[in-house]
Amino acid sequence: MEAKMEKIEVNLVKIEVRVEAEKFSEALKKSYNKNKSNYTVQGFRNGKVPMSMVKKFYGIEVLFEDAINFAIDDTYAKVLDENNIKPVDYPNINVVEVGEGKDLVYTAEITIFPEVKLGEYKKLDVKKPVYDVKDEDIEKELKAMQEKNSRVETKTEGTVENGNIAIIDFKGSVDGVLFEGGEGTDFSLEIGSGSFIGNFEEQLVGAAVGEKREVKVTFPENYGKEELNGKEASFEVTVNVIKVKELPELDDEFSKEVSEFDTLEEVKADIKKKMEENNEKKAISEFENAVIAAAVEASEIELPQIMIEKEINGMVSDLENRLKQQGLTLDQYMEFTGSSTEKMRDYMKSNAEAKVKADLVLEEISKAEKIETTEEEVKEKALELAKMYSASEHEKMAEMLLKSQKPMIEKDIIIEKTIKVLTNNVK
Repeated sequence: MEAKMEKIEVNLVKIEVRVEAEKFSEALKKSYNKNKSNYTVQGFRNGKVPMSMVKKFYGIEVLFEDAINFAIDDTYAKVLDENNIKPVDYPNINVVEVGEGKDLVYTAEITIFPEVKLGEYKKLDVKKPVYDVKDEDIEKELKAMQEKNSRVETKTEGTVENGNIAIIDFKGSVDGVLFEGGEGTDFSLEIGSGSFIGNFEEQLVGAAVGEKREVKVTFPENYGKEELNGKEASFEVTVNVIKVKELPELDDEFSKEVSEFDTLEEVKADIKKKMEENNEKKAISEFENAVIAAAVEASEIELPQIMIEKEINGMVSDLENRLKQQGLTLDQYMEFTGSSTEKMRDYMKSNAEAKVKADLVLEEISKAEKIETTEEEVKEKALELAKMYSASEHEKMAEMLLKSQKPMIEKDIIIEKTIKVLTNNVK
C-alpha cells in the first residue's frame, strides 16, 4: 500500500491510496464469497458457482463494489494512523483506477480537526460576578409560598376584579369569521396574569356573573400564525363564575404549616441561605463561562462548517427528546412558536460555534498542561453520577457506568481540571 497526502484547504486534506493488485485480488475473492449465493449458472447448485464462471457469465465487474469496500476498509484506517490524520466526518471517496489484475487507486477528501493556536490563557482579565440577596427577593419568594398555599373561593357578590379568577366561555373571530383555537368553555383565567394577549383581561374587570361582553384585541405582528398576525379580533365572552383567592397570613402559624420551622424569621433566614447558595452557583457558572470565552477569544481557530452543523444536529436532537418527554413533536413546536427548521438552526448557529470552539480550546489547554486523571478520581466521579441517576444501589450503578462510559467520565474530569487551571490563574 502506498499513500500520498496533500492539503487542499485549511481543514481539508486529500489522500491518494494505491492498493497492490495482489491485495485487490484478495478483496475480489472476499467479494465473491460474500455474493456467490446470488449467482445462478446452469449445471451448478446455488452458491456453488465457481468464481471463473461468475466472471464468464456475469463479468468480473459485479464483484467490484464489495471488493473496493473491502480494500478501503483494510487500508483507510491505516493511512489515517500513519499520517496522523484526525477526521471530523466521513470522507468523500472517489475510485480513480480499478480492474482485475490491476492496482486499486482511490482518493479520499477528509475534513480534519482544526489546528488550535492557543493564546495567553493564564492571567486572563475576568471578574467573578456577585449577586446579593435583597429583601425584595425574599419577599417575592414568601409571596410565592403564600400563593401556593392560597384557597380559592367562589365570589357570591360583586364583579370581576384584578386578581380574581374568572371562569369564562369565549368565542373569537376575525372579520366575522371564527378562527381555530379561538374558542373555549369554562376556561379559568386569572385577571392580571397576562395569560391572554393585549388588554383582554382588563376588559373583563367590572363584569358580573352571567354578563356577556365583547372584547376586542389586536394580535401582535409576530404572533406566529399567518392568518392572525397583526389582525384585530373580536371575542364574545360570558362570565360564568368569579372566584377569589384567599391568601394565608404570613405569620408564625403559616411557617409551621408550610415548613419545618416554627417562626417566620426562621423561614426568611432559610430562604436567604438557599438564595445565597444558588447565587453563588450562578456566579461560579457565569465566571467559568466567561473565563472559557476569554481563552477562546485569545486563541486562533478556523472551524470547518461540518463541525458546527454536527453540533447543531446534536442540539436539535436534544430539543426533540425534551419535547418528546412533554408529549410534543418538533413539528408541533414549530407550529406553536411560528418558527421553522431553517430559522431554528440559524438561531442555534452562534451557540454551536461557541461550544465547538470552547471544547477544542479546553482540550488543547489540557494537553499543554498535561492534565490527566487517576483511577480513584474516575471511580469517585462514577459514584457521584450514580447517586444522581439512581436512588439506590449506587455501587452497582457506578460499576455499570465505568464499563459503558469510562472514556466520557475521564474526559469530564479532565475538562473540570482544565477549567480549574483557568479560573485559578485569572488576574
